[in-house]
Amino acid sequence: MSSGEIILILFVYLLLFGAKGVPALAQTLGKAVYQFRNASRDVQNEIMKSANDLRKQADIRPDQLDIADTSPKQPVVQNPPAQEPEKLDPETQS
Repeated sequence: MSSGEIILILFVYLLLFGAKGVPALAQTLGKAVYQFRNASRDVQNEIMKSANDLRKQADIRPDQLDIADTSPKQPVVQNPPAQEPEKLDPETQS
């Protein structure tokens, strides 16, 4: 909602309920915002609690988590030293 829409709604409310209804509206809005914040905080706490429980079950310490690098580690393969080609013995060639 844009600010113009909000002002229009407040103006219509003021026309319908008068100046005496504005404090009641503000109180109702304040309670609604308070309850919404509490509910969102409860959801966040529950998610964090579940995540901590899963870490404990998996026995993972927070310092073991590497979220940035999720690619599997591959061993480093070094090239073997260069070998000289075997010289063929003319007697063994057939």
